[in-house]
Amino acid sequence: MSYIKIMVHLIWSTKNREAVIRNELKDALLDHIKENSIQKGIFIDTFNCVADHIHMLVSLGSEQTVSKIVQLIKGESSHWLNEQHILKGRFEWQDDYFATSVSESMIDKVREYISNQEEHHRIKSFAEEYDEFMNKYGFKTIAE
Repeated sequence: MSYIKIMVHLIWSTKNREAVIRNELKDALLDHIKENSIQKGIFIDTFNCVADHIHMLVSLGSEQTVSKIVQLIKGESSHWLNEQHILKGRFEWQDDYFATSVSESMIDKVREYISNQEEHHRIKSFAEEYDEFMNKYGFKTIAE
């Protein structure tokens, strides 16, 4: 038997960073993502969202890739939301996403960060957070 523990912090936003995930939509979306992920064998350790983006800490399985997990969660959740007709317009996630590995020593800190998104974003916008992550992990944007 193989033993694997690869933790990944995932972040992606709504299309054009529109602030559409509000109130009861947030709870319904997170519940649906959780149920769907269990069915697909995706282990979400911690997740949370605010109006314009979502954070997840996931553990990769032996046959899983980051891109496949993101594709399954984003695709199915947007399809489900659109079928529910909760929003006036069509719901879409942004095409791109952010993913970085998380060391064992940082897992609790990332869990806390994800769990406290509402509080965190009272102080800092998603754009500011995104820029910090890009700089912290040495990613270059297309404009650079």
